[in-house]
Amino acid sequence: MNCIEVAVLLVLVQAAILHNAAFAMLVNATSYQTTVAPDLTHLQETTGPYPHSTPVLFSNVSGSLDDRGICQCSVYLPDTTFPVQKVEKLEIIAQTLLQKFESELSKVTLYMKTVELYEQKIQNLTVKVEHMEKTSVSYTELDFQLLKMEIIQMEKLITQLKSTLGESNVIVEQLYVEIKNLTLIVNDMESMDTNNILAIRRQIVYLQNQLKACEEHSNKTTEVPYFPPGSCTHGGILNVSQPYNIQLNWRGFSYKYGAWGRDYSPLTPEKDLYWVAPLNPDARYLEYYRLYNSYDDLLLHKNPREYRVVFGEGSGTIVYKNFMYFNYYGSREIAKLDLNTNTIVLRKALPNAAYGNRFSYAGVAWQDMDFSVDENGLWVIYSTEASTGNIVISKLNETSLDVLNTWQTKQYKPSVSSAFIICGVLYATRTVNTRKEEIFYAYDTKTGQESQISIIVDKMLETVQSINYSPGDQRLYIYNDGYLIRHGLTFKSMLQ
Repeated sequence: MNCIEVAVLLVLVQAAILHNAAFAMLVNATSYQTTVAPDLTHLQETTGPYPHSTPVLFSNVSGSLDDRGICQCSVYLPDTTFPVQKVEKLEIIAQTLLQKFESELSKVTLYMKTVELYEQKIQNLTVKVEHMEKTSVSYTELDFQLLKMEIIQMEKLITQLKSTLGESNVIVEQLYVEIKNLTLIVNDMESMDTNNILAIRRQIVYLQNQLKACEEHSNKTTEVPYFPPGSCTHGGILNVSQPYNIQLNWRGFSYKYGAWGRDYSPLTPEKDLYWVAPLNPDARYLEYYRLYNSYDDLLLHKNPREYRVVFGEGSGTIVYKNFMYFNYYGSREIAKLDLNTNTIVLRKALPNAAYGNRFSYAGVAWQDMDFSVDENGLWVIYSTEASTGNIVISKLNETSLDVLNTWQTKQYKPSVSSAFIICGVLYATRTVNTRKEEIFYAYDTKTGQESQISIIVDKMLETVQSINYSPGDQRLYIYNDGYLIRHGLTFKSMLQ
């Protein structure tokens, strides 16, 4: 049913309602007076509220005359009342349908506009696809080119960061390696798996965020706390610098094992005396050592003082207050050598110490005793049979070589590559790979507490034979497969 039909229906219904009202008032009249003629077949209304109404034909009706000659009859009309309520409901329904129709018509108009818009988009996409089919460069190849450009930009940025950060750039080095690996991954993906672009983009975003954070951190002018040499007011090692002073020992590449360092004396901490003690090629026998009166002399192999000693064993040698301390050959004895005269002035057994290459460091033989010097004096790191190979630390009297105090740790000595002591705290290292060591363990002799840490130390070659700490300049002196390497240290404050 359309809108016109509904309107016509409403007009007809309204006319019928008016007609029905008039008709109902007519037939509900209570009495009628009629005059009957013999041949009269119609009834005519003579009284009522509508005198001007036209006569209405009903039916032939039988009647009777009363004694006055008046016709008496009864008329029964059928129940023909018009359904007004139903018509009103129909009118309401028709109005509701009209409103719904108009709403749906507006929706159809909106849908037609949307379809036209998407039709235009599809036509544009078709043009792009046809262009891709006709050209030789695909979007995948373009994506890889963009990836390479982004990686090149990150590589330039990390190179700039490396140059600005100086020695404290361990995190930057890690990022640089990751970016190099990312370049290899992109090249492999371009030749083998050109569809897996999303994963590599996520990795690029991650590295870019790291670079951004690192750049922001490097731009901050944070003041590194300063702790004067000989001071123990810091909270331990914070960072280890890149290696420098890379130089082969004077005896050559065949002398891979040994030790070197700087003499320390609390009374004259500014004194320069550097010593180098390579072992013979058998990695056990200490026969010759050299002394240099300045750092420049060491670098230029200039004005050396060379001495021969026939009693030394292992790479655990140390120099303290112009005396050299080492493990006496083939015994558990400590030897004290006067550097002024090159003579042994004292020998004393270290109680219960294992010897004869019993519990040496990982990758290093004959280092049963490892001597160390810190701000508090002379120490020795070793193991005993009772400790089942775990590290034992003893504080020594440098004059008499008596043991002043002893601490037993839970760290197995043959599982570490080397150890040293700073401000009464033992630090142990282990090998990460051919170019990195990790300071992973610490034992504080003041509190007896052990802790796991992670500080990366770069190296030149695979094996670290010895690490010595000098309190006079707060540096580590590492003997690395015959090369002499020195590292600077950064300490953290007590609150960190």
